[in-house]
Amino acid sequence: MDVPSQDIITRDNVSVRVNAVVYFRVMNPEKAIIQVEDFFEATSQLAQTTLRSVLGQHELDDLLAERDKLNRDLQTILDAATDNWGIKVSNVEIKHVDINESMVRAIARQAEAERERRAKVIKAEGELQASQKLQEAAAVLSKEPASIQLRYLQTLMDISGDKTSTLVFPFPIELLNIFKSLTER
Repeated sequence: MDVPSQDIITRDNVSVRVNAVVYFRVMNPEKAIIQVEDFFEATSQLAQTTLRSVLGQHELDDLLAERDKLNRDLQTILDAATDNWGIKVSNVEIKHVDINESMVRAIARQAEAERERRAKVIKAEGELQASQKLQEAAAVLSKEPASIQLRYLQTLMDISGDKTSTLVFPFPIELLNIFKSLTER
């Protein structure tokens, strides 16, 4: 039996339209005729109200992500209620959840913001790791002054490999004094 689309307001106040299908068997025809006027219509009405009631207790994320659990909950409730009518509800399936267009856009913006947040966290963690490694390198270099000079020369070699760059670097005055003393002799 198709359960017509029902307007539902979820626990987080999102308006959705949901339809479902209910699979059931008449196990006791006598009860199905005597206990209720029209078992098919009664089961349909019960399914509609149960669908609104159960799904209205959940948030939109649960409605989209936990359909199997919600299907089982609906089946259990409907089966218990129709048992007195001689009906066995064997399965309930939520077929379609229709969300209005503005909510779809809002969900897309939320997902994009979450992706951006994760990217920023990953970048910040990378920066933290890099700063820790630089701190370790500075500690090693500070123990031996010659290593700083070697690193400086290596950096100059790296920079000079690029033909499109102009390189300006400071020239120690001590070297000028050495050249001056050599020329005065």
